[in-house]
Amino acid sequence: MSASTSGSTTGSAPTAVTSGGLGRPELWRWRVVDIVVASVIAVACALIFLLWNVGYEVPSSILKPLLPGVQGLLAGPWLIAGVLGAIIIRKPGAALYTELVAATISALVGNEWGPLTIVSGLVQGLGAELIFLLFLYGVWRLPVVMLAGAGAGLACGINDRILWYAGADTLFTTVYIASTTISGAVIAGLGAWLIARGLAATGALGRFAAGREVAARV
Repeated sequence: MSASTSGSTTGSAPTAVTSGGLGRPELWRWRVVDIVVASVIAVACALIFLLWNVGYEVPSSILKPLLPGVQGLLAGPWLIAGVLGAIIIRKPGAALYTELVAATISALVGNEWGPLTIVSGLVQGLGAELIFLLFLYGVWRLPVVMLAGAGAGLACGINDRILWYAGADTLFTTVYIASTTISGAVIAGLGAWLIARGLAATGALGRFAAGREVAARV
């Protein structure tokens, strides 16, 4: 969205952001630069996914014996694409697009979960997308971003429970879903917010509201 209609990541969102709700025409127009940058974010996050597909093994082996399901705390790096894409692009579908494309690349390159990685990307992207929709794509402050990360984490936990832990008991289910939700809020939510601010500070996001907001405060 344009600078005149975007909300601040730290302060209260201007009235212009929410007054038009989802009826704002500019909200639905994806520019070429939006598509390109969203795709670049997805590819970069796919690299994170590929590295974490291997890197999570060691911490997972440490956490699993402590409490069944607590390994869900390691889910965050797989959730960051959708949140990061959304807070930079600020268009409906950005969270879903970036998370799904990143997951698809991960599946195509190869991992132990195969094509179901794409299903996970779809579900996780929708989890974040629904939170931003709840705020009419007009509020981009940290609490909302962390809530979107939590939404992705909750969706991840439920999806994993269905796909990979069908026989799990109540304790595992509760701990696992709570852990993925917390991980989503902290790693995907706070992490994406910090990354976006860091990129904005370099001037790399000058064509986006997220970048102009940071520049205006400097």
